[in-house]
Amino acid sequence: MKEILAKLLNHETLSREEMKTILIGITHSEYPNEQITALLTCLQMRGVTVDELLGFRDGVLETGVPAILKADRYIDVVGTGGDRKNTFNISTTACFVIAGAGYKVAKHGNYAATSVSGASNVIQHHGIKFTDDIDRLNRSLDEAGIVYLHAQLFASAMKFVGPIRKALPFPTIFNLLGPIVNPSRPQCQLLGVANLDQMRLYSSVYQRLGIDYGIVNSVDGYDEISLTGNFKVTTNNYERVFRPQDLGFDIARPEELVGGATEEEAAAIFDSVLENRALPAQKNIVLANAAFGIQVLEKGQKSIEECIDIARESIDSGSALRTFRKFVELNS
Repeated sequence: MKEILAKLLNHETLSREEMKTILIGITHSEYPNEQITALLTCLQMRGVTVDELLGFRDGVLETGVPAILKADRYIDVVGTGGDRKNTFNISTTACFVIAGAGYKVAKHGNYAATSVSGASNVIQHHGIKFTDDIDRLNRSLDEAGIVYLHAQLFASAMKFVGPIRKALPFPTIFNLLGPIVNPSRPQCQLLGVANLDQMRLYSSVYQRLGIDYGIVNSVDGYDEISLTGNFKVTTNNYERVFRPQDLGFDIARPEELVGGATEEEAAAIFDSVLENRALPAQKNIVLANAAFGIQVLEKGQKSIEECIDIARESIDSGSALRTFRKFVELNS
């Protein structure tokens, strides 16, 4: 580790293999906390490279619990988090809309870090019991079309750096790992990022991983399609800035996206969207995010207008709600 730190102080970058070895060493308690703190600080000050991020990803997946799902093609919809907008559970709701449309979803998530309700909060609020039992997970994917993977059951490496991350007053490379350490290694992903630097970083990561992806960012800083203004989308097939009007949506007001002050309030909004009684802006935001996820699953072969229609039918027909109720039945 002293040699690694010397390289970083000399403004050198680390290889993917070096980073993987370091991560595995952290899980074996090979380094004192002071050296890990120095490593994370150096990386944050210089900026993380694609190889460095991939190396830590390799280490997290190798030391964690795998989730081998019996499906040819499925998607994860996730945000980087940390935009501090306290939105309702847009990505999680969109996942059930996508599953309700007949696609497979493997949602990876955790408890909230900077908002009232994270994916795991809203899922658990409905009585779901988290599990890493592969037979139960595959049954959920097969019968409900969706499975939930609670991050803490799978990424054992994270517990080794938890106290250090809490003590540091800034985000670290570990904050970038969440979206790319889904233990089922999905072939498709829709990712929301809070800024364009992250969009470029993850775009390079996904290209190296060879998966189908969409990355979205709202220009006013939301790590999802907020419809509060213009938003940028980059995929395997195109890069474009959209206006809400381009998709037939009205511009949303920021207060219409807020997840409330409690988990109960956030869960009530989640329920209202699936039950098709939400505010028009709340429904539209979920439709927009679900539609771009569907387009990724379709390898860009369907227009975004077609994908919006598919997502809308999932809600309007009650299919998204039935999917969620089946999911609750199988996982409670």
